[in-house]
Amino acid sequence: MYRLLIAIVFVFFKDSETVHRLALLILGIAGLPLVRGVVGSVTRVSDPRLSQTVFGVRFENPIGLAAGFDKDGEVLHGLAALGFGYVEAGTVTKYPQEGNPRPRMFRFPEDRAVINRMGFNNKGAGAMSRRLHGVSAGIPVGISIGKSKIAELEEAPSDYRFSYERLYQRGDYFVVNVSSPNTPGLRQLQDKKHLVEIVTALNEYRDAQDERKPLLVKIAPDLSHEAIDEVLEVCRSNSIDGIIAVNTTVSRKGVSETAAGIAGGLSGLPIQRRATEIIRYIHRKEPALPIIGVGGIFTAEDAYEKIRAGASLVQVYTGFIYEGPLIAADINRGLLSLLNRDGYANVAEAVGKDGQ
Repeated sequence: MYRLLIAIVFVFFKDSETVHRLALLILGIAGLPLVRGVVGSVTRVSDPRLSQTVFGVRFENPIGLAAGFDKDGEVLHGLAALGFGYVEAGTVTKYPQEGNPRPRMFRFPEDRAVINRMGFNNKGAGAMSRRLHGVSAGIPVGISIGKSKIAELEEAPSDYRFSYERLYQRGDYFVVNVSSPNTPGLRQLQDKKHLVEIVTALNEYRDAQDERKPLLVKIAPDLSHEAIDEVLEVCRSNSIDGIIAVNTTVSRKGVSETAAGIAGGLSGLPIQRRATEIIRYIHRKEPALPIIGVGGIFTAEDAYEKIRAGASLVQVYTGFIYEGPLIAADINRGLLSLLNRDGYANVAEAVGKDGQ
């Protein structure tokens, strides 16, 4: 039914970004107090076998929504009502940004993929801080921080820190996004020298606060093992609490000819295997470092594969677009069945089992 509805919507709205704005409008309604209770009665899967504490934060279930969907933290209540265990807002930057010219978001149903070249369009860290003041979504909220397009690479530490300071009291955990392919030069910040400078600036602020909030780094799927090792060394040496693997890819391996000719970051089914490989590699190298696994998750089996590879938590984005608003509930119910099948008492027991 959802897929039929989406097909009909795209008959009237050809632009994927217009449909995205329509979805945000609907989620705003779903987040209203009188509505979200009704929605939650259908979508919430509450079972202690799914809950766990990761990097000091309690998650009711391991299924989150990745950054990029709710860039300005506008519909957190609506997303919480859909049964997600957590939501990641952003990516947000120091300055408000229009992003790249439209069209900049493209669906490829035949590939189960999306290509975007949004370019961190957002209203800025100050606006998000004001919007989230006093807001409790009822689930953990992560905030993804990126570099402003106008900031030079050498200005990145202060640029990230500005957003971090403005939003520190608003999020439950924070993500250093240095891996989007849609901001010129951003991926250079994954290099050891730049990354150390950024996390050092953020840690200086964090260490002066009464409450220590988790800080994670999000990496690209296009990194070599040697480059991943350097990122892991930075994480290990600078008190980074976790890693998100992975962002979108610039590769066009396994996509149709039409999709191959579109610039931007590719997500969805084509990066599923690579994402899982990287998760497994990171977990083997750093088994104590929590991983949030992202990339090509559409079903409970997809999520379970990443959990068994080493991810404590997972996120969906393209899967949410194609599978619809019940995806978190469907995956959580499916995970319970898979845990029962394999004899695990809870989801934490399954983490990394494929590597043992």
